[in-house]
Amino acid sequence: MKLHLSTMLLGAGILLAGVACVKKDNYDAPDASLEGNLVDQQSKSNIQTATGNVTIRLEQLSWSATPAPQDIPVKMDGTFKNSKLFKGHYRVSIKGGAFWAVPPVELDVDKNTKYDFNLTPYLYLNSFTTKLDSNQLTLRFTMQAPIAGMPSIAEIQPYVNTTSLVGPGASIRDYSDVYKVAVNKEWGDMSPADRSPEFVIPNLVKGRTFYVRVGVRFNNDDKSSNLSEIIKIEVPK
Repeated sequence: MKLHLSTMLLGAGILLAGVACVKKDNYDAPDASLEGNLVDQQSKSNIQTATGNVTIRLEQLSWSATPAPQDIPVKMDGTFKNSKLFKGHYRVSIKGGAFWAVPPVELDVDKNTKYDFNLTPYLYLNSFTTKLDSNQLTLRFTMQAPIAGMPSIAEIQPYVNTTSLVGPGASIRDYSDVYKVAVNKEWGDMSPADRSPEFVIPNLVKGRTFYVRVGVRFNNDDKSSNLSEIIKIEVPK
């Protein structure tokens, strides 16, 4: 087969143009990091959350005046970390959660940057106790509002699961959702009995280990909850 000289030259030109368009990526890989805690202002300990309940939102202002946000999920223990960020100046804010709002902060993020958010929950879930009688579990706690004027309370609920990942979206329905109590009241309209609820959960499977906590969900924009600590329950055979 014979090729015309013009065809050969055209093919070579296309090949050279393609090679010329391939440029080396001169950007360094992201090696900055941001980590921190959601700290309860009163107790100075971390605020307990649930999977998907709270995120830290980053907006890189040194890149754009209207940057696309990126989110860091907050872990159940109230910690957060992203070690694959580009160095720069960021606006950092909190999305979700059942606590009084705090304004965004602006940070210069570089290697090993740390920042803690000091927060006040809508409610403290105090004196959370469990009592196991054979395979019947009783849960009690008391609510305390540190500041007046929070959103109305939608519901209260126990959460029971077979792993320590327990809370909204991570619980066994027959031990959790069926015991949910609709409240839909303002804090000032709740009686002392309303503020010190009790849940009795019968017929836990004998010989199994469960993890339990309680939560109060609010009628705020994202229906977030204040949550208790997690207690491990071992049901005898």
